[in-house]
Amino acid sequence: MKRYRVWLSDDAEQDLIEIYRYIAIHDSAEKAAYVLDQLESLCSRLAELPERGHVPPELDRIGVANYREVHFQPYRVIYEVVKQDAFIHCVLDGRRDIQSLLERRLIR
Repeated sequence: MKRYRVWLSDDAEQDLIEIYRYIAIHDSAEKAAYVLDQLESLCSRLAELPERGHVPPELDRIGVANYREVHFQPYRVIYEVVKQDAFIHCVLDGRRDIQSLLERRLIR
């Protein structure tokens, strides 16, 4: 099986930190660690099957199809596959205004 390299952007890394902090403050450190572990695992699994994700509907509606997403509900990992690399651009809470976040981060 072909393996891809997975790269986490500075923005995506900051997203993970913010998600962890928010959950730790509003719930518990144990729950925050669990969610972080699940998100990191989801990201690392992109090394094996990065094409399994789908185009985010917010981007598909405007004709941008080079990004994909996978989920750990309610979180969405948005990434791009280029040759043997999967570049993770965002890890977002799907309950937020995703359209404007994606426009600011990906469509500059």
